[in-house]
Amino acid sequence: MAFQSMEEIMQQCKNKQISFAEAIIQDDCQDRNVTSEETRARMYQIWDAMLLASATYEKNLHSKSGLVGGDGGKMEKYCMEQESLCGSFMGSVITQALQMGESNACMKRIVAAPTAGSCGVLPAVLIPYFKSSGCSIDLILDALFVSAGIGQVIAERAFISGAAGGCQAEVGSASAMAAGAMAAVKGGSPDQISHAAAIALKNMLGLVCDPVAGLVEVPCVKRNVAGAVNAMASADMALAGIKSAIPADQVIDAMREVGEKMDVSLRETGRGGLANTPIGQKEAKHIRSLEVH
Repeated sequence: MAFQSMEEIMQQCKNKQISFAEAIIQDDCQDRNVTSEETRARMYQIWDAMLLASATYEKNLHSKSGLVGGDGGKMEKYCMEQESLCGSFMGSVITQALQMGESNACMKRIVAAPTAGSCGVLPAVLIPYFKSSGCSIDLILDALFVSAGIGQVIAERAFISGAAGGCQAEVGSASAMAAGAMAAVKGGSPDQISHAAAIALKNMLGLVCDPVAGLVEVPCVKRNVAGAVNAMASADMALAGIKSAIPADQVIDAMREVGEKMDVSLRETGRGGLANTPIGQKEAKHIRSLEVH
């Protein structure tokens, strides 16, 4: 993909009178010299992998470290037995985010969107919507193209790696992608999609990457939940006509600035933040002892 900014995508939509998704599809076709049918077929494979990852979640499976596992099952049971404070749909979003994040920690097959550590955010909003709304697969594929376009711009202007820019670059980027995707499935305009992404990313600015024992488990899995819920709220705000005071491209640039100023101990090294708490250090020592034996 060749887009360097969200503004460029929106201008393309305006000039050609096409949707945000179609702008990304056309760009991908030109970039990879493939047909629209071929690029949609490839995106369908990604969607199918997300569905499979959801369907094959195992509530009794725990990560090798023992830090995560089973919470997705607990949340699912809770939502089935009583009305969650967030409501049934949001309960499904939370459940899906937990389950996908745990599957990643347990080395099951997931879709990096945009990274493995943030793999739970996008499917957490799209899969429950697909199952509850009865919408077409084509609509979901369009949403995935929207999310891909947003992710590509973020990667071009800033970063999507926790080691480079903290968790704001991973879960934050995933949340922006998911917010734009959900705005798209609800018929949002390119402008609303951009505002949804901007609002979501703004809400995640400064989020550090501080994994306990250096593993993509704690607090990563539960941060996927935060990213998914944030995406839903951001999409709804944008669809209501609420705009981000700071344009999306400038929010992305700000995220890069914050990430570059972030101390190295807070960028996936497992040396600061939650990883440096007494319990975090205790868990890391325990896990190291397991590796020795």
